[in-house]
Amino acid sequence: MTTVPLVIVDGANVVGSVPDGWWRDRAGAAVRLRDRLAAVLANGLPDIPGPVEVTLVVEGKARDIPQAGNGVRVERASGSGDDKIADLVRDIAPTRRTIVVTADRGLRDRVLALGGEVRGPSSVRRG
Repeated sequence: MTTVPLVIVDGANVVGSVPDGWWRDRAGAAVRLRDRLAAVLANGLPDIPGPVEVTLVVEGKARDIPQAGNGVRVERASGSGDDKIADLVRDIAPTRRTIVVTADRGLRDRVLALGGEVRGPSSVRRG
């Protein structure tokens, strides 16, 4: 059992939580989020000390962003990002602390039912 918590970030939801023009360049917004998440690896979240592992789930026009080599793993959803996140939680949460960052109420309910934890988008500071 891995003791380092896994933080799964709902990329579309976190990017969309701040109206900063992200919709004009969805892939660019996802790349900026991916790069900002590198700080979470060592620092953790406000109530979860680092180190943590971070997986960014991307979908749609952001799905083809590259891995960065900065420690943040990019998972590409072939369909719904929420379904991809639920699948990851289903596979991982039984043996490892798993935290999903999202404000999506439906996804929050699914994650909690699968044994995961949820934090809001503000827990990963927007640069």
